[in-house]
Amino acid sequence: MAGSGARILLTGANGQVGHELLRTLAPLGEVTATGRDGLDLRDESAIRTLLRQLRPQLIVNAAAYTAVDKAESQAELAFAVNARAPAILAQEAAALGAWLIHYSTDYVFAGDKPQAAYLETDPTGPINVYGRSKLAGEEAIAAAGGAHIILRTSWVYGAHGANFVKTIIRLARERETLSIVADQIGAPTSSSLIADTTAQLAAQLGAADTGGTSGVYHLQSAGTASWYEFASLIVDRLRGAEPQAVRCREVLPIPASAYPTPARRPANSRLDCGKLTQRFSLRLPHWRDDFERLFPAILGK
Repeated sequence: MAGSGARILLTGANGQVGHELLRTLAPLGEVTATGRDGLDLRDESAIRTLLRQLRPQLIVNAAAYTAVDKAESQAELAFAVNARAPAILAQEAAALGAWLIHYSTDYVFAGDKPQAAYLETDPTGPINVYGRSKLAGEEAIAAAGGAHIILRTSWVYGAHGANFVKTIIRLARERETLSIVADQIGAPTSSSLIADTTAQLAAQLGAADTGGTSGVYHLQSAGTASWYEFASLIVDRLRGAEPQAVRCREVLPIPASAYPTPARRPANSRLDCGKLTQRFSLRLPHWRDDFERLFPAILGK
């Protein structure tokens, strides 16, 4: 699709990943970007009308309901955005012969796989409403029968939008001690890495899925960390950048059981990305290297 001047529809353009996709998709074609104000994903007729008017060759769906804890009490809304809207996008994409790239999550797994990263072929088993809604979206896209790429990712952060890094920065400026969960592991993955990788694989997609490319792929930075390890690095780098502004003197590891939340979280969020890197000849950076590169931008420096 590279250099073809493809018609591209980007949904969720105001979100963490969508904001970065505006930058990375632009060289691939003519991008029509919509946010929550421009396209209500709960409105089936609005989605279908827009797609039939634009007739995109590539749809990148970066829109999602991501309030994991609120989803426990807002299941209908979570499923409307994360399952029914992707189903409609996939149906219209199939009718148009367009590619659909959609983002999913490690939360489709139970997170209880011992000592190993999850493969795309591992059994799913979400333990919260958010995970169930995202899995339903995956299943609906596959059922539509069109050409599609589903990218499961995790622990997303970036310079735009609210995320774990910005929360830790704020708390480190306000509190002397931070207590952070140490028994949940994964790999922090930046929105810019997700967007860069999306554009790289989109450029390799043909007009039709003749190579059996459609399916689920895992996209995550290399390496492994706990939330405690990630928070410790953030505070350390913040001390170096703003020594006078940091009140935090100590970051303490705690078990997840000491920090109860409405939605349960997977203990193991590690994703094996071998399928993606081999199929599209990609290299994914270590999460620490990606974080070091982005930290000045997150601070606004």
